[in-house]
Amino acid sequence: MHKSLLIAAALAAATAGTTYAATCEKTSGPGTAAVLELYTSEGCSSCPPADKWLSGVSHASDAVVPLGFHVDYWDYIGWKDEFGRAAYSARQKEVASWGKSRVIYTPQVVLNGRDYREWSEGGIKRDLERLKGVPAKARLHIALVPSGNGLAAQVDASVPNAADRNGAALFLALTQSNLVTPVKAGENSGVTLHHDHVVREWIGPIAFDASGKAQLSRNLVLPKGAKLADVGVSAVVQRVGSGEVLQALALPVCKA
Repeated sequence: MHKSLLIAAALAAATAGTTYAATCEKTSGPGTAAVLELYTSEGCSSCPPADKWLSGVSHASDAVVPLGFHVDYWDYIGWKDEFGRAAYSARQKEVASWGKSRVIYTPQVVLNGRDYREWSEGGIKRDLERLKGVPAKARLHIALVPSGNGLAAQVDASVPNAADRNGAALFLALTQSNLVTPVKAGENSGVTLHHDHVVREWIGPIAFDASGKAQLSRNLVLPKGAKLADVGVSAVVQRVGSGEVLQALALPVCKA
């Protein structure tokens, strides 16, 4: 669907009296934003410090797109993580294979498709500063329109240089922050956990066409009980097979 038609349809369904902007848009800049992935679980006793660390990472500077993937392979131990998905466990295994590794673990931090153990040593600011000067090989534009029960999202992506298109794919994440869980069983029994940048829906890979363009239009249903103030959409153009990030962009729902 053409973007103008998508927005018009969403506006027709939007609730009256909303305190959010009718349309929320953002375009990527000349530098490449880093993609920071945390693989975590509420059933993992060593994960809460990493969850807290990810909460302190802000995408406001456009230097980084933080994504919290909750895996499901700890659910057997006594506590089912409601944010965990088998698809996110599969994503972790795929990313590990890009680096020719058979090892996955929690908490695991991945920076631009590579295992990143320096997160616990305070190296992230230094490394983000180094990465932000890398010229972007892709361009991204995100448009969001709040609707009655979610978001109408459109992402337009392009990779101008034909030499950069090999293996390039578009991904979209619906993220939610300010999540609180009182854990009642398992390794974290009795602990209240706080999460931000949690991936609630992950879409892709979307292939680029012969002209180097990819487009994704989707009506995203908000998780039960979610507030618009806590959700956003992130888009990533990444080379499948190597993990190289060509560009990334995060957009929270805009207030009016």
